[in-house]
Amino acid sequence: MSQPAQQQSVPGTDRAMNPEPDYGEQSYHGSDRLTGKVALITGADSGIGKAVALAYAREGADVAIAYLDEHEDAEETRRFVEEAGRRAILLPGDVSDPAHCRDLVARTVEQFGKLDVLVVNAAFQMSHDTLEEIETSEWDYTWATNVSAYFHTVKAALPHLTKGASIIASSSVNSDMPSPQLLPYAATKAAIANMTASLAQLLADRGIRANSVAPGPVWTPLIPATMPAEKVESFGEQVPLGRPGQPAELAPVYVLLASDEASYVSGARVAVTGGKPIL
Repeated sequence: MSQPAQQQSVPGTDRAMNPEPDYGEQSYHGSDRLTGKVALITGADSGIGKAVALAYAREGADVAIAYLDEHEDAEETRRFVEEAGRRAILLPGDVSDPAHCRDLVARTVEQFGKLDVLVVNAAFQMSHDTLEEIETSEWDYTWATNVSAYFHTVKAALPHLTKGASIIASSSVNSDMPSPQLLPYAATKAAIANMTASLAQLLADRGIRANSVAPGPVWTPLIPATMPAEKVESFGEQVPLGRPGQPAELAPVYVLLASDEASYVSGARVAVTGGKPIL
């Protein structure tokens, strides 16, 4: 079942999408799996990050909501968290700036007193049919947003992460099956998967776990904001399940990886792809 052809300007907003994404507001039921934990989630105003924020709150976590500048979308995320009875703070700004990455961690710890779960999810992509269309500035910004921000945020978080803490990064099915139209983005997602595997080994002796999630096609504002309208219309039809995933369908995996139930899961890349295998 396809969605109507549509486009938005970058970075996009869920309020302008048709249909609007499902974040689990009506369907996600918590079971105290993250009670007492504090989570910092980047890109939490919309898409996967928003669904994860909702699920974490319903599981008992307080949530720091990091996002670029989509204030209305972020306010809804805050409402989801607070209606679940948990605390939320909004942290706008551009993660391509290393100083902002460090500030995200500092403000989270200042407000909540600790940090247990770090979800590095914010990302940038654009679609191009030729290499010549990719400007150097776009290449640099994509890497700064998707990869360098991961490094700077984790490094800032480490002094505050203790035994049992969890780092979760959003990789992609593009990490090993790259779409040629998404060359810079696909390359960064492979780097994220690789970095996560390294972190799992580097941090094991501290009792800190690191995993990544590899989504397939998921219905988020990034899609109509960065793809041609005709590709948006057929988005997700290529996977065996024949449709894009909803953000709410990704959140349970992020919950598992953040929870103590996943105490022996580290160095994994979990595919949530609608049936499309990854290597």
